[in-house]
Amino acid sequence: MRIGFAQINTTVGDIRANRRRIFSAYQEAVSSGADLVLTPELALTGYPPQDLIFKSGFVPETLESLDELQGTVGTVPLLVGYVDINPSKTGKPFVNACAVLVKGEPPQKIFKTLLPTYDVFDEARYFDPAPDQEPIELLGTKIGITICEDIWTDKYLKRDLYRQDPVSTLAGKGAQVIVNLSSSPYYVGKPALRRRMVSELAAIYRVPFFYCNGVGGNDQLIFDGNSFAIDEAGKTIFQMPGFREDVAVIQSSAKPVSTVDLPPEQEIYEALLLGVRDYFSKCGFKTAVLGLSGGIDSAVTAAIAVAALGKENVVGVSMPSQYSSHGSLDDAASLAKNLGIVRHVISIREPFDVLKSQFKEIFAGRGEDTTEENMQSRLRGLTLMSMSNKFGHLLLTTGNKSELAVGYCTIYGDMCGGLAVISDVPKTMIYRLARWINRETEVIPTNSITKPPSAELKPDQKDQDTLPAYEVLDEILRLYVEELLSPEEIADHGFDPEVVRWVQRKVDMNEYKRRQAAPGLKVTSLAFGMGWRMPIAQRYLR
Repeated sequence: MRIGFAQINTTVGDIRANRRRIFSAYQEAVSSGADLVLTPELALTGYPPQDLIFKSGFVPETLESLDELQGTVGTVPLLVGYVDINPSKTGKPFVNACAVLVKGEPPQKIFKTLLPTYDVFDEARYFDPAPDQEPIELLGTKIGITICEDIWTDKYLKRDLYRQDPVSTLAGKGAQVIVNLSSSPYYVGKPALRRRMVSELAAIYRVPFFYCNGVGGNDQLIFDGNSFAIDEAGKTIFQMPGFREDVAVIQSSAKPVSTVDLPPEQEIYEALLLGVRDYFSKCGFKTAVLGLSGGIDSAVTAAIAVAALGKENVVGVSMPSQYSSHGSLDDAASLAKNLGIVRHVISIREPFDVLKSQFKEIFAGRGEDTTEENMQSRLRGLTLMSMSNKFGHLLLTTGNKSELAVGYCTIYGDMCGGLAVISDVPKTMIYRLARWINRETEVIPTNSITKPPSAELKPDQKDQDTLPAYEVLDEILRLYVEELLSPEEIADHGFDPEVVRWVQRKVDMNEYKRRQAAPGLKVTSLAFGMGWRMPIAQRYLR
């Protein structure tokens, strides 16, 4: 059997355009000799459709487009993911479905069994689970059709969530092949993890797996593609590229191939490029503006923006105050030159002096503190938003995950913007990304990488005046935010308990800031945003 993979980039809610993309990929796969063509989970609607599902015309339009696909496919079966109405009289109104479309035959429909409700997922809000799993007879073969979460095991989820095991059930009922329609969101290391998990399943049940994943950015989520095929011995026989659309056909009896996983820096870089590019194209923006401070965060953000959008579509703005060093301004100028982008210099020195003078009497007797530091940040936010409004640019924020976690950022200041490109990238990874970007030639000025990081909001300011060393901070944050360990458990890893408590308090007390942040692109296993649902008002200290 020759299996076709339609690793396509769909847009949430653009049902008719998605249908055209599915059919185009289907035709391409069939012309390449496919006997069967797979698409990603919910390919027809885009994933995740969220509450669009509840709009009165959404599911009916989806079903109309499914009927149109049914009328255009040939004798080669097409497996397409879509939303259907729940045929049961009880439960949630909809099902996460796969339709098997063949010319002249009524569609066979398979529903998703395991509905994730952790991290970024909320499928039980919309869908009812399939009551059972049955293989279907197709091309003389018993095929088990699964949808994304249906193949995920507790071992790899690191949580005991489900009492059903669709893969075991299908294998027990004689499935000779298992296919999976997936829209699996990316985080660093996940492509290799998926393949390792499916390899174990294939070896356990002695059945080959064909895994088709979606690709593209939808809001905060990035889908990396990396579709693959595993033989009954658990060996990879086929691997598709990551972070780009592709259509390919694989012979089910193919020999094992060597697999290649990208280094973490390249994986994250490719993911962020795709996330930025799709956020702009799917939201209708053409150009970006961002502040260029001369620091490493804005440099990495600018480099990603240029790679994603083109240098002609990115504008940088340097906004020096009396505390800005000449070195930082020189670094910003060098970066703009290396990237080939327009850079404006708009001083905030005079507006800052004027603003302080407005409070001269009210603040009499009180020394300067974070109030005046935040004034500068907010003047920069005002400047950048003015550029955004006047020219129609989307403003990119340049804060990293380490800063966002502990609130080392200013509401209505450096947090202003429409997309937070690196808000899920820890500071230590920012340095690794910068060096990876510079692997062939200097794009980011060396001084931006080697100098001590500073917000430059007061004389001789350094980040480490306020924060622990980033190597320490990032590991504590990983254990607290991503692993959800208690402060005591984190301290057992060798960290100073007082430092751990300080980080914990900062994370907890700055939830209100993060609620007001621009949407960010998810690249770690747990990002602030749609997968992080912590209360603002709370007093749980463990």
